[in-house]
Amino acid sequence: MGKKVVLYFYPKDNTPGCTAQACNLNENLPALHAKGFEIIGVSVDGEKAHQKFINKYDLKFTLLADEDHQMVESYGVWVEKSMYGKTYMGIARTTFVIDEQGIFTDIISKVDTKNHTEQILG
Repeated sequence: MGKKVVLYFYPKDNTPGCTAQACNLNENLPALHAKGFEIIGVSVDGEKAHQKFINKYDLKFTLLADEDHQMVESYGVWVEKSMYGKTYMGIARTTFVIDEQGIFTDIISKVDTKNHTEQILG
């Protein structure tokens, strides 16, 4: 029997939206743990960037460095994006809620970074 997991993909360490999301999850860890959830964040940033992010905000959950893009591509979150008329590849902020059997029970693609825990537990 596995654990319930909140697997969330985010664009970049130390950016406003990603910081709001990580801090919201971190502040609500007791409620998430009470429901049996383990939290794992994934971005294509390296270990060094993750460690700075964890230390700066005292994050109490795991951040994975997907520098080779294997996870972001296999979960379908590495997508073409556009900003100011330029297109580029990046992570579509997405959260997968996974039960003990490894089954997706929710996929949140419209993430509210400041109230993400409510979206997960709601």
